[in-house]
Amino acid sequence: MTKKTWGILIIIIILFILGMIFYPKIKGLFVKNDEGSTPVKPVSGNQSQAPLNVNAEILIHETLNDIFRTKGILIPDEEVDLAFETSGKITNIYFEEGSNVKKGDLLAKVNDNPLQAELKKLNAQLPLAKERVFRQRSLLEKDAVSQEAYESVSTELDKLEADIELVKAKIEQTELRAPFDGIVGLRFVSEGTYASPSVVIARLTKITPLKLEFSVNERQANDIMPGKTLKFNIENDISTYDATVYAVESKLDEKTLSLKTRALYPNPSGKLKPGHSASIEINLKEIKNTIVIPSISIIAEMGRDIVYIYKNGKAKQVTVTKGMRTASSVQIVYGLNVGDTLLTSGVMQLRDGMDVSINLN
Repeated sequence: MTKKTWGILIIIIILFILGMIFYPKIKGLFVKNDEGSTPVKPVSGNQSQAPLNVNAEILIHETLNDIFRTKGILIPDEEVDLAFETSGKITNIYFEEGSNVKKGDLLAKVNDNPLQAELKKLNAQLPLAKERVFRQRSLLEKDAVSQEAYESVSTELDKLEADIELVKAKIEQTELRAPFDGIVGLRFVSEGTYASPSVVIARLTKITPLKLEFSVNERQANDIMPGKTLKFNIENDISTYDATVYAVESKLDEKTLSLKTRALYPNPSGKLKPGHSASIEINLKEIKNTIVIPSISIIAEMGRDIVYIYKNGKAKQVTVTKGMRTASSVQIVYGLNVGDTLLTSGVMQLRDGMDVSINLN
């Protein structure tokens, strides 16, 4: 390659570099429209920008509710697996599966024929034993027998009566009775089955009332106490139900730092069944006639909390003091007044004294 060619190549490279440097500046002087490129006058640095458009709301007195939401489960008021206290062949089953029973109703029975025979035998001996005691007492009053002889027959009578009571107690153990009002579930045995205390006959459940078991965090622990009312819903049911806390665990769980709690729902119609999961809402605290703002309108800056209000077409920065807060709202105890227009959107772009236009919610 000749020196002349090298010179031309270097000039081309220099012109290309200069073009890359000055092209953006030249392009900025033109705006492309439908008629071609037209020179446009550059914007002066002193020209003001358009006001920032933001949402706003006028503050009024409101009621702030601290609502705690959690999940719980409905459990029976009482529930027990029914089983005999003794062993034997089941001779009768008196209940229908899924039926309501009352406390004390006879549900099933095992064979008690040997015990009935023993009881009959003991009862047959009872009149003679009583007669002996009567005769010995009469003779003792006449000093015809010794005190020892009288006490001997008297002891025999007491022993006989005790044996009778023992056999009656054993007969009672052959009867399976309902320990409380409730609904008998499915039975697991048939007549003729050999039963023992380890054999479950059926399950008895009391569903009126129902208990609602749930847990609260340590922050709410001091706000939950017996007598506290709550509302709950269950899946696929649009109704809202009311329950009342009746018992609270004595201490927080060491692993979860939660407090187990139970509430009572009357369940008068027996519509709700144990095992349902429940969505619970508890109004922990209610503050009336206070100023409440959305939590997203507050900015934490240099150890203080600030908000912006609308004043004569501009954003004005205000330092506030927060009170109670919920998931989406914050109580303001100092810094804002009823009637102030709070800016609620674009707060991270706002600056004190910035021009703004507002859309009132």
